[in-house]
Amino acid sequence: MTVSGPRIAVVDYGAGNLVSIEQGLTASGCDVVIATDARAFEAADAVVVPGVGAAAPAMRRLHGAGLVEPILDWIAADRPFLGVCLGLQLLFESSDEDGAQTFGVLRGRTQRLADAPTLPHIGWNQVELHRSHPLFDGIGDAADFYFVHSYAGVVADADEDVILAETEHGGRFVSAVARSNLFGVQFHPERSGVDGLRLLANFVGLVRAAGRAPAAAAS
Repeated sequence: MTVSGPRIAVVDYGAGNLVSIEQGLTASGCDVVIATDARAFEAADAVVVPGVGAAAPAMRRLHGAGLVEPILDWIAADRPFLGVCLGLQLLFESSDEDGAQTFGVLRGRTQRLADAPTLPHIGWNQVELHRSHPLFDGIGDAADFYFVHSYAGVVADADEDVILAETEHGGRFVSAVARSNLFGVQFHPERSGVDGLRLLANFVGLVRAAGRAPAAAAS
């Protein structure tokens, strides 16, 4: 009997090219559906919110598509979620870039990179883990991933436990978060070679595991 892979809804709100991340997830053995409205979530096992650019236009597009509340409901139900680049920043309460109010799932706000030698921060940089985590299984500590951004989320003290990894570009910034089935990365795994594809495969593995576990179980 053929067992199909998990179905992952990749949210399309006009904030970037989805082809690479779709290909990376598909190569990891899952079925990808491009979500332009909440109907795509109905048969999904996980949601991925990618994206580049500023928070305010992203939030306008998400509200316009009727996707904000379904995304928040999804996260509140502790179902697997991955935010990539802007998708991670949207998890915070607000953005200093344009004053946007964002999802508010994580306490803290998105701020301009402090003491950065160049902006935007473009290119390969090391991701230094705070702790081991299945999202980074098979990936060495301080592995290089590809970044394109000028802002990053700054986690409030009360939520510091969510920080999974940091990166240095002048000052240090949060480059990965993880809490139960909620994950976010500031870099672009779909543009980060073998390690990036491994991270996407690890996420798919976590989605599979979540599907076998009780809904309230933490990873």
